[in-house]
Amino acid sequence: MSKSSASSLPSLSVRIDLDAEDRIGPGKILLLENIRECGSISAAGRAMDMSYKRAWDLVDEINRICRQAAVERQTGGKNGGGAVLTPFGLSLVARYRKIERDAASAVRKELEALRSDIGKPKKAAGR
Repeated sequence: MSKSSASSLPSLSVRIDLDAEDRIGPGKILLLENIRECGSISAAGRAMDMSYKRAWDLVDEINRICRQAAVERQTGGKNGGGAVLTPFGLSLVARYRKIERDAASAVRKELEALRSDIGKPKKAAGR
């Protein structure tokens, strides 16, 4: 669904606050999905125009706040190292995406009403 399309709905973004400082949101989940697709933390970061250091820092943060590894680093060999999502990491992505779908479904009518309200022309003052 294109955000530039006049007929598209406003979008809902889900961020899950695990506690006062720690959260999981669309950026971290997208990074995990890119790691799954690319097989590398650095390649996943590049796919998101993110620095190598930022991608690694986010992976470390995800692993820390979840208290278990979502990403497992693989040491180099002939073709260098890589990274894979652990079973927990795969579950985390799937669960987040389900929460996101369920939330969007729950508010769809309100988003449609919001789109309709926003699309209505403003009445001129004093008329």
